[in-house]
Amino acid sequence: MSETPTKRELRQWGDYLLNGFTFLVYVFMFAPIIVVILLSFNSSEFGSFPIEGLSLRWFEKLLANEVIIRAFLTSASLGILTALIGTLVAMMSAMALVRYRVPGRKLFSSLTIAPLLIPETALAVGLLLLLRSLGLPRTYMLLLIGHVLITLPFAFLVIQARLSGLGRTYEEAASSLGANALTVFREITLPLTAPALVAALLFAFTISFDNLTASLFWRPNGIETVPTQIFAMLKDSVSPEINALGTVMVSITIGLSLLAGAIGSRLASQAAAGPDN
Repeated sequence: MSETPTKRELRQWGDYLLNGFTFLVYVFMFAPIIVVILLSFNSSEFGSFPIEGLSLRWFEKLLANEVIIRAFLTSASLGILTALIGTLVAMMSAMALVRYRVPGRKLFSSLTIAPLLIPETALAVGLLLLLRSLGLPRTYMLLLIGHVLITLPFAFLVIQARLSGLGRTYEEAASSLGANALTVFREITLPLTAPALVAALLFAFTISFDNLTASLFWRPNGIETVPTQIFAMLKDSVSPEINALGTVMVSITIGLSLLAGAIGSRLASQAAAGPDN
């Protein structure tokens, strides 16, 4: 039996309402980012609308600010180290849990992703209280370990999903032809998991680079990351430099996401074609 026109009209109106609500949600999410980007090019001393004129003066002033440059270099180095260490640990953990029969692997897997389930503030305060009870000071190494702890679950889940989806067909074929475990990993497993490794690296770097809550608790005195520096600047006033810095951070995040997608797609196609050739 065909639907009556009234039902079709009601369904169309329902689709319109759902699409409109979805559009409003996206506007609510991205409008603040668009405002920050627009105001970063405002030539006025005051970050407000209407925009008086377009200018790059705030980006030039940003580059001349040694405090911000120092914070940016700190965040970049911290993000790179976090991404490298976190992805390495995630790769070893995923390999152990997916490819081998490790006793208590379900418990180990739960512990690995536990930082993802615990509120970041509770995790930051807990680790800080533990250090104080042990009489240990806040150091750069603590900040690095904390960032690795936060980013590890994301990298682990990405790599674990990739390894689980690949199966062991190519690895077993290489082993049956006489390849040892190291050769199988280098020639088969590593190329096939390359897209996941790239995604894990960029995930970890982006999360570390943008982290504010945990960094406020774990950073030692005298060390500022970009998010903590922005937070400190906001205590005094909303300077147009903050808008310019926000635009730079948004550009880095979006650029890394696009780069990860392009590299991941290329590596995935090469890996898929490689074993068959």
